[in-house]
Amino acid sequence: MSAEPPGVIGKGISIRGNLSGGGDLIIEGTVEGQISLHNHLTIEETGVVRADIEAERLTIKGEMSGNINASERVAVLANAKVQGDIKAPVVVIEDGAGFKGNIDMDVKLPDGIL
Repeated sequence: MSAEPPGVIGKGISIRGNLSGGGDLIIEGTVEGQISLHNHLTIEETGVVRADIEAERLTIKGEMSGNINASERVAVLANAKVQGDIKAPVVVIEDGAGFKGNIDMDVKLPDGIL
């Protein structure tokens, strides 16, 4: 996480449009559009996101619909619901989570392996 406290989109807030930034972000409300962050994005249990997401790290506890491209890690926690494709080197889906889509964990292997 970055040194600054994360930004928060609260439970009663609904945003339609594009979000971008360099800090961490917590979504407790509703976001529709595109999200591009350089750090960590967390979608809380109350969060509903309908967006394509680019981030370093993404943690999903709520509902998310859209494609994900993370440079480090995606974690879909228990009770989360995700629909869309995930591309990240590390993907964790906990028991009890719902997921519909494709996962691409393309890693760079040394020549001659696979």
